[in-house]
Amino acid sequence: MARRIATAAAFGGGGISLLGGAAVGLVLTEVRLAKRVVGGSGDVPPRADGRYGSAFARLAGEPPLRLVFLGDSTAAGQGVHRARETPGALLASGLAAVAERPVQLVNVAQPGAQSDDLPRQVELVLDPVAPPPDVAVIMIGANDVTHRMPPATSVRLLSDAVRRLRAAGVEVVVGTCPDLGSVEPVYQPLRWLARRMSRQLAAAQTIAVVEAGGRTVSLGDLLGPEFEARPRELFGPDNYHPSAEGYATAAMAVLPTLCAALGLWPLADERPDARRGEGFLPVAQAAAEAAAEGGTEVTAARDTATGPRGRWALIKRRRRRPLDDGEGAAVAPGGAGEEESAAHRTA
Repeated sequence: MARRIATAAAFGGGGISLLGGAAVGLVLTEVRLAKRVVGGSGDVPPRADGRYGSAFARLAGEPPLRLVFLGDSTAAGQGVHRARETPGALLASGLAAVAERPVQLVNVAQPGAQSDDLPRQVELVLDPVAPPPDVAVIMIGANDVTHRMPPATSVRLLSDAVRRLRAAGVEVVVGTCPDLGSVEPVYQPLRWLARRMSRQLAAAQTIAVVEAGGRTVSLGDLLGPEFEARPRELFGPDNYHPSAEGYATAAMAVLPTLCAALGLWPLADERPDARRGEGFLPVAQAAAEAAAEGGTEVTAARDTATGPRGRWALIKRRRRRPLDDGEGAAVAPGGAGEEESAAHRTA
């Protein structure tokens, strides 16, 4: 289904229905019930634009890296009240620490935005009189699902945005559509349908983004069963947007991909690790696997020909789950705890 959506997007096809008519009445009833307890926050996200890691300015002797954020309320950081808790600020701080270089953050994400707002946002960040950004992070898709935008249209708009940014020399990392089935007050069968639609859109987004030259990180249920196990901690007061801890969890998963896109991650970690289930797959298969497991990165495989099943992609599971070392410290298997804890301290 993800391949069909991506193909329809590439060739200008129309929408693809994911729901049989017999279920429409029941689902609409569930939607009305869910709207009573989910969302509704009118809070303006805190403004986090500015320079991060200024202490590195004298050490680096280079101009700041330019990081831009595009997308919807999740990219904007709705649900928290301090600028430092937004995903843009968290990733700017983490990127500055890894690069040992200041980072200039510009966030043009718009709460409530759907993918049809991306052309406007791209115009804002590609200022013809200023150098293009070094890297862009896009988080989009949830509102496309809830407002029933045709998936092929949604994917085509995202693909066009990625192509424009890449043509300008900007590295692009896309956090794919989150799993709306993880929102706690949503009940069956709407929960099942929301999960199915979200994952199919996320997989189709991955196919399109990789083919346009970007990288994706699957946000899934916003990165892990923690959200289902601890919804009161990781969801914000509106039961829809992440809390400060939820955004930090997402930022820790995106940071390695952001650094890898800029050539800042250790080369040894760029090689696929079979023990973590990493490797080269047809892009549609890689996209489907990523959509089912939050924190999974998909990028185009280098120096590989396109085969009968389409482009090949590298699937990376960079996110390590912390383990308790018995003394209350979080470590990760394979010595990865240092990478994660450093990113968390920075955030």
